[in-house]
Amino acid sequence: MSPMRKTAGRKAAATRKRNATKRQAATKKAASTRKRRPAGKKAAATRKRRAAGRKAAPTRTRRATAKKATATRARKKEEVAPTQPVQVQEPAAPEPQVQATPETSIPE
Repeated sequence: MSPMRKTAGRKAAATRKRNATKRQAATKKAASTRKRRPAGKKAAATRKRRAAGRKAAPTRTRRATAKKATATRARKKEEVAPTQPVQVQEPAAPEPQVQATPETSIPE
């Protein structure tokens, strides 16, 4: 393998690194410039608000889940709890209706 081909990979890597550094520096400068302008300030505020919303969403979900779990536990405990045995009363048998005739008297 020739010495030139040996260093080709290293040279490309070094160039990539240099370009990345330049790009990062340019991005940083652009961002700092933008933050000073009204549009940049508004964008930063929006990002902050969105991040807060994203953070709040899981909290809401977590709280709702906990609330639901508590309700479910309470309901299950209610179902399982031994209640007083309910006594079902049989309806009293109706007395036989006796037709009043001269031979029979009405029982009192």
